[in-house]
Amino acid sequence: MQFLIAPATRLWLRLRLNEIGPLLSLSGFGFFAWAFIAIADEVREGETQTFDSALLLALRNPQNLADPLGPAWLEEAARDITGLGGYAVLAIVTLATLAYLMLSGKRAAAVLVIVAVYGGMMLSTGLKLGFERPRPDLVPHGARVYTASFPSGHAMLSAVVYLTLGALLTRVQEGRRIQAFLMGLAVFITLLVGMSRVYLGVHWPSDVLAGWAVGAAWASLCWFVALQLQRRGKVEDPGETSHP
Repeated sequence: MQFLIAPATRLWLRLRLNEIGPLLSLSGFGFFAWAFIAIADEVREGETQTFDSALLLALRNPQNLADPLGPAWLEEAARDITGLGGYAVLAIVTLATLAYLMLSGKRAAAVLVIVAVYGGMMLSTGLKLGFERPRPDLVPHGARVYTASFPSGHAMLSAVVYLTLGALLTRVQEGRRIQAFLMGLAVFITLLVGMSRVYLGVHWPSDVLAGWAVGAAWASLCWFVALQLQRRGKVEDPGETSHP
């Protein structure tokens, strides 16, 4: 009897997850999109300036604003961490994922990853050009910067890449603990990258909050689309074995 109940239970859970997944992803898109709009509105009105300035200055030595709080190794670690959200590292991570998907015969899923990441990059560039917010000038920058400040591209693109890939990997694993670990790791890396940008003085805190919000919104929307396409058989389910 147990041999019949266990498969039936797994099937029921799978069906429930298939129903809940699209709802959660669409709800996530709505919430994070609303959060970004709210932050952007506050930034346009200058309502975040007091908060932004206070937090940036709180992370610096009052006697020397070029010196972030903490030991020298912490500043060096922040530079290493911020690199996890840079174009070079994200490109390597994305290309490695694409190679894995192609070798596994999941070509449609690979195309979906390309659209998600490239679309996120275009959205980030468009938003920066639209807002044209200057970089912080209260403290010296701890890393080189080349673009406008709002929203943080590092925070946004790390959310897009790591959250999307984290969600992809959770569909390969059946254990809930492993799934929770993978998504938790993706969120943790995303948060670390954003915080490093503020610590290094290259972004206002509201830039990072907005980057997290719009990045999570984009990742949620892409995952919703992926689930719909998988239901229709147009994108391979990462949890199923495929032969090229």
